[in-house]
Amino acid sequence: MNTEQLKIPQATAKRLPLYYRFLKNLHASGKQRVSSAELSEAVKVDSATIRRDFSYFGALGKKGYGYNVNYLLTFFRKTLDQDEVTKVALIGVGNLGTAFLNYNFIKNNNTKIECAFDVIEDKVGTKVGDVPVYHLDQLEDYMSDDISVAILTVPATVAQQITDRLVNCGIKGILNFTPARLNVPDEIRLHHIDLAVELQSLVYFLKNYPVE
Repeated sequence: MNTEQLKIPQATAKRLPLYYRFLKNLHASGKQRVSSAELSEAVKVDSATIRRDFSYFGALGKKGYGYNVNYLLTFFRKTLDQDEVTKVALIGVGNLGTAFLNYNFIKNNNTKIECAFDVIEDKVGTKVGDVPVYHLDQLEDYMSDDISVAILTVPATVAQQITDRLVNCGIKGILNFTPARLNVPDEIRLHHIDLAVELQSLVYFLKNYPVE
């Protein structure tokens, strides 16, 4: 994502792919313009936040007209580097890892899992979702320079040592699906996704903040 030089808030940066996905759907349906209210209803972000997010990038729309879908789509494609493919490695071909490989970001054609690693002999040497699975011992052999992101779906007990190896391979970002809290150098972007915590949070909000 080509947003660092723009100095936009991280919360805004996280919403940009959401906007882009909706705009792609609008474009496919033939719609030529959209209002912030329509965007708000679709992506479940209030109109004021959308207008503020867009304001970081200059005048993207016109008052009383809304936003030109083709223009926004082109703008966000460039901003999100949609014309460049981000190559990903996946570590851990269990149930969750297998699901990722079969999905392989089919709705996001600028992201592709290039290779996967595991220690189970029955999986090594096979392909899952057309992605080759190598033994974890071969990590350094198959982690090419153009693979910049890794997805971790491994047991928490081995997550840190695998992370250290990934850092040594030159990885730039890690999406961590393990409950382990990993230590990485400051220049590595690390995102944690703990499904159990997210589910607990959802249940808490359902009980304590019911939707009216």
